[in-house]
Parts: sequence; C-alpha cells; structure tokens
Amino acid sequence: MSSTLAGGFGIAALFVAVLALVFAVQALRGQTAAAKEVPPVAPPKTELPPRPEPKPGTVGAQLHALGRQLDQTQAGLKLSLQHLAIVRYDAFGDMGGRMSWSVALLDDNGDGVVLTSINSRNDARSYAKEIKAFQSEAKLSPEEEEALETLRKQAAAPAAPEHD
Repeated sequence: MSSTLAGGFGIAALFVAVLALVFAVQALRGQTAAAKEVPPVAPPKTELPPRPEPKPGTVGAQLHALGRQLDQTQAGLKLSLQHLAIVRYDAFGDMGGRMSWSVALLDDNGDGVVLTSINSRNDARSYAKEIKAFQSEAKLSPEEEEALETLRKQAAAPAAPEHD
C-alpha cells in the first residue's frame, strides 16, 4: 500500500514539474516576442565635459581611484594568456582515443604559445612554439595551425555584447 502511495506522489510531482516547465517556456516565449516587437532606442550620443578632480578623502575620490585601477587591470588583462583552443588527434595509426593534442594559448594581441604533445605506444614528446601576432617562426603542424586558426577567427569576429 505504501509503495502505491509513493508512486502516486511521484506521478503528482512529475505532473507539477512538467506543468511548471510549460509555464516557464510560455513566459520565455512571451519575453522574446516582446523584445522583438519593440526596437531598442539608443540614447543620443553627447560628449560630456571632463569632471573635476574630487576632493581627497571623499567617496568620489575613492570611486575615481577605483576607476583608474579598473582601467589598469583591464589593460593588463589584454596581455594575459586568456584565449585557448585545443585540437585532439591520433598522431599514429596504431593508437586510438586521440591521445595526442595541440593547444594554443594567446593574449588579445595574438601573442603566446602553442603546446603539443604527441603520444605513441612507447613514448610521448612535447613541443612548445612561440607565437607573435598569430604567426610562428617555427614550422607548425596542421593540428597546431588548426588551433591557431580557431583563435584567429575568434579574434576577427565581432565581440558579443556584454550582459549585466
């Protein structure tokens, strides 16, 4: 009797979950339709005059200092290795599982490194090649070129708008 009761509660819970999912999908569709109907209005672009330096020790001065620190941090991030593309492959026909790989690690300027590990049944070899402006002085393998090309295409694509 208790297993029948538990089964009944399980079916009721499943029904409530499906009903909630249906309502959520309908709400999302309504939001999407409303967003498509009303074109966004861009505010008029006006140049604001530079603000005077705030008085030391005030909240305005602290915000101004934080703004400068944020600008410096963002400039530093452009030089960090933050873009990554990896290509896995079988370097030899006698191994399966795509155990070899090439990974490109680049900054916003296209500078960085391509790392490669070629794995066989008997050994593994690793290589590192320097990249400057999406180019290498060393000859790149087709897999290394593929990883580099992936990041080159991402850099050329327009940036997606940020969401707050």
